Amino acid sequence: MIEFWLCTFALVITLLNVISMRVVGLNGASAVPASVDILVPMRNEEANAEACIKSLLNSEHLENSKIYVLDDGSQDQTAALIAPFKINKLRGSALPPGWLGKNWACHNLARAGSGEYLVFIDADVRLHPYAIASAITKLESLGWDYICPYPKQLAGTFLERLIQPLLQWSWMASVPLRIAEKYPRRSTTIANGQFFAVKRSAYLESGGHEFIANEVLDDLELARLLLISGFKGGVADGSSVASCRMYNSSTELVDGYTKSLWKAFGSTSGTLVAAFLLFVTGILPFAGIGATAIFILLSRILVAIKTKSSVAFSFLHPLAIIFLLYLIVLSSIRKSRGHLQWRGRAI
Repeated sequence: MIEFWLCTFALVITLLNVISMRVVGLNGASAVPASVDILVPMRNEEANAEACIKSLLNSEHLENSKIYVLDDGSQDQTAALIAPFKINKLRGSALPPGWLGKNWACHNLARAGSGEYLVFIDADVRLHPYAIASAITKLESLGWDYICPYPKQLAGTFLERLIQPLLQWSWMASVPLRIAEKYPRRSTTIANGQFFAVKRSAYLESGGHEFIANEVLDDLELARLLLISGFKGGVADGSSVASCRMYNSSTELVDGYTKSLWKAFGSTSGTLVAAFLLFVTGILPFAGIGATAIFILLSRILVAIKTKSSVAFSFLHPLAIIFLLYLIVLSSIRKSRGHLQWRGRAI
């Protein structure tokens, strides 16, 4: 019985979010007179450096913008690929005690300029020329202080196509976004650091990355920090203006998820509760053909259509959940043994 009500809840929340989710789209761009700092941390990003910077240089409707790229001790050709571009180039400094690499890089990027808006972009993100202007226009129209337009998640390998859609489905099927906007809570905060625009004043007043120096889920913790400090914001569908392929292989995907899943649910008890809910809604209903399984499949299909991902892989939902549970266990084991690394640094 519990799986029926949980699956029903998931479908209802999905429907509400698909209908009412904020959208940063191609038709929402207005000229942005405010100064904008576009900030990109890069470490061993030779596969992404050129394409990322070129997409940012093509940005339109920004009347006063600057691009800052920080090479964070790359051991590949990242620095050489950045060199020819007429942008602001920073070299990463030694990592202080208590800081994780990306957080330190973002902290230094934010301090480098003076723009009224900070736009953090991951190197594997590709933006439409209107993307940043559309995001800031939407932020201003809503009276928000930050916004996270969620890029379309690209996938190449079978494992990517299986797992990546769970990123958006997990919160679109569990958090009523409009209610979370109106009544913000730590537990219902959603964020995505791949494309994160924030007012500099809010960033500085909240403490910025300096207050989340060692947080592996930096995007989520930055959003929580802003909300706790009294600022407003949220996530939006950015699949029409941004895309991202987070991982280029199955090995990268496993390493990427295991570096943070141990912390994703807050605590050991939170992880156990999450694992139970995933089993009850993602595996148990498919033991037989019934309404509960259909509800979850409908939920997955709706999210796939909304986020422009593969509908076909929605039907492999039980397999995706089984592998996700494996990644959660693997992440916890690696963390307990001190084996977690990312980009050559220990976590």
